[in-house]
Amino acid sequence: MSFERFYNLGYNPFSKTLKPADAHPTEDMRQVHSRLDHLARTGGIGLVTADPGMGKTFAVRTWAAKQNPNSSKVVYTCMSTVSGMEFYRQLCLELGITAAFKKVDMFRDLQAHLRYLAVEKGVRVTVVLDEAQYLSTQILNDLKMLTNFDMDSRDCFSCVLVGQSVLVQYLLRQPYEALRQRLVLRRLRPRRFALLLRRRALLQRRKLLLLGGHISYSFGHFRLCGGHFCRFSGQILYSFGRFRLQRRQAQLCGFALR
Repeated sequence: MSFERFYNLGYNPFSKTLKPADAHPTEDMRQVHSRLDHLARTGGIGLVTADPGMGKTFAVRTWAAKQNPNSSKVVYTCMSTVSGMEFYRQLCLELGITAAFKKVDMFRDLQAHLRYLAVEKGVRVTVVLDEAQYLSTQILNDLKMLTNFDMDSRDCFSCVLVGQSVLVQYLLRQPYEALRQRLVLRRLRPRRFALLLRRRALLQRRKLLLLGGHISYSFGHFRLCGGHFCRFSGQILYSFGRFRLQRRQAQLCGFALR
């Protein structure tokens, strides 16, 4: 028996396929969305960091789902372990530009296309670089030049660096001082641990309420809603508020109910 049937759920509330409309509007997510809206309006470079499994990508995905496709364009890529040339080719492919042979030609074509979309079409382009902690120094340096339009007098697109907390330590180094000064958005998470656990518990409770699950039974059996751990084969699996570990706990609970 699956745990969805055991708890009388319509679907798995911890699945990756959760719709953005069903996301719990936590204060952290509202803050991230507000800052991303500001970044999309003003342009520039933004930074969103948190520990693994805390929902960075999901927060950006829920924000992107609310954007108007007629006035904004969100380009997402998680392939960050590439060289400088591959990075330019990747951006060209995502923006629908034919990649040239030389790097200088791709740089010129990218800036011309981004300027055309921003000035002529009025389309706000936001480039989301996930797993940004793996970006090389060459790519981080090129970002400063890609965002330099008309002798650094105009911002024609937005770039969001999404990565783990170690990315902040990288950017604090002296070679990245110029890039750090260009950061328009900084959103660092998490903050207080006790508050984080309470928010994750409320999130899980809301998910099961939406699905019509048995909340009281869930609290007493596997503690999926009231606490931050579940029991499986005599072991305690701690999630510490991490969505990815919560999804793994739900899978293990479903395996135990078979």
